Amino acid sequence: MRNGQNNTGAQRQFVIFRLQDTDFAVPIEQVWRIVPLTDSTRVPHTPEFIKGVINLHGSIVPVVDLKKRFGLADTPYGEEARIIVVEEGGQQVGMTVDGVTEIAWLPEENIEPPPALIADINGVFLTGVATHNDRVFIILDLSRVLSPEETNALENAT
Repeated sequence: MRNGQNNTGAQRQFVIFRLQDTDFAVPIEQVWRIVPLTDSTRVPHTPEFIKGVINLHGSIVPVVDLKKRFGLADTPYGEEARIIVVEEGGQQVGMTVDGVTEIAWLPEENIEPPPALIADINGVFLTGVATHNDRVFIILDLSRVLSPEETNALENAT
């Protein structure tokens, strides 16, 4: 299984991360970089879920607090917290998570569309649910966490 294939069919590679007690997965091709959580500079007049901006190798990158964006309890981030940086429309955006746990290959046959009730609550960034090795992963499209209007607003603020 080292090459990402097995006898049952195609697999996709995901970055697995935790937010509180839930495992999430994001397609690895969406992830530009994973960096340790660092202090950010708050930008006035931005939504509450925008943690601030960081300087990442000379680029100013806005950081979204995924707990606030998803309406989860505002628990503190620990030492294992990371920022997953994605690129959307030429704009890099960081997403805070409690920890990145692994890079994993998930069989496509184990990936299903999200149940209607969950999809309605979580909007367009929830793309599926996968099961593997007795675990359930919520699959996200991190490039959709911000609406086009919010992305434009961030570009103008930074």
